[in-house]
Amino acid sequence: MKARDLMTPNPAQVTPSDSLQRVSQLMAEHDCGCIPVVTAADQRELVGVVTDRDIAIRAVAEGRPASTPVGEIMTQNPDCVTPDDDLERVEKLMSDRQIRRVVVVDDAGECVGIIAQADLARAAKRQNDPSPKEMVDVLEKISQP
Repeated sequence: MKARDLMTPNPAQVTPSDSLQRVSQLMAEHDCGCIPVVTAADQRELVGVVTDRDIAIRAVAEGRPASTPVGEIMTQNPDCVTPDDDLERVEKLMSDRQIRRVVVVDDAGECVGIIAQADLARAAKRQNDPSPKEMVDVLEKISQP
């Protein structure tokens, strides 16, 4: 199975100048906890990601206003996979880096999709690939303190 088979294609995205309020609205609208940050509204070159955790820890906990630009709190240079990467590569990256979501980029570095741990779980349920044991192992590694 390839990353393209798991990913949510064309996820919502923001630019570094978009506000925390805007990214939070998109998270609510799309029922997600991670939004890719791209260079400009009409471009998809990935420059970072912003997660619900970034908002909680780097913004709310520090008392930043909702107008704060996403670029001030985003995670820069996130780990990524390509659409042709195998499921094993996705699982290893998520396990090794203890991340719950990974952005899928094309050869030009443009965001084409996103894979969340929930996508792995759905794949396991549908096709038994990864196996339930592999899925538990990945989730355990991602969640280690």
